[in-house]
Amino acid sequence: MCTVTFLPKGPQSYILTSNRDETPKRAALHPAEYSVFGHTLYFPKEPLAGGTWIVTDKQRFTLCLLNGAFVIHERNPPYRLSRGQMVLEFFRYADVSAFLKDYDFQGIEPFTLVLVDSTDEIDLTELVWDGNEAHVRKLSADEPYIWSSATLYPKEIADQRRDWFRSWLEEHERFAQSEIIDFHKYGGRGDLWNNFVMKRGDNLETVSITSIEKGDDFAVKYEDLLTSEVTLS
Repeated sequence: MCTVTFLPKGPQSYILTSNRDETPKRAALHPAEYSVFGHTLYFPKEPLAGGTWIVTDKQRFTLCLLNGAFVIHERNPPYRLSRGQMVLEFFRYADVSAFLKDYDFQGIEPFTLVLVDSTDEIDLTELVWDGNEAHVRKLSADEPYIWSSATLYPKEIADQRRDWFRSWLEEHERFAQSEIIDFHKYGGRGDLWNNFVMKRGDNLETVSITSIEKGDDFAVKYEDLLTSEVTLS
């Protein structure tokens, strides 16, 4: 939930990939099919609150969460609802517009949420909740993007990671899921603190990589970096 890339692959195709930086003690359940609010959803489940940081219905919507808004914030628990549960509550609503208009974000810790709607052509939205106000941007689904969690990566590091992404893009005219996963796994400059697969002591590291590709169908690949297990669905 802490490094995310979006790659366009055509009017109805994309790849969304996420690295989860977390304490190894909060290892998630591998992606599986769940019935949530009347929808069949596919996501890796957090063991405590039962939420997730990345989810797809393999039909219309794919969502991906990053902790934090624009800058690092001071935590002020208790919160009304976990961010991972909020992601699933999106599926109570008919579409992105209804969710943005009607959902009550008060009492939720700051976050950044990437929402992809592939009902017709790809529609890409970024929602940043700073704890007081929702900031919504419609993004061009024809352009690649990278996000780094503000809670872990200050602006100068996020800018550096954006430069690594630009360099990777210059070497790739066409996008393959296996290649962007390799970038998420091996990208960086040897700085274990800020590489895409990072490690900061014994309590914080990149624990998994999840990649969702939308083409004629949906392909979800999940790699558990703690166990080296790979799940495909």
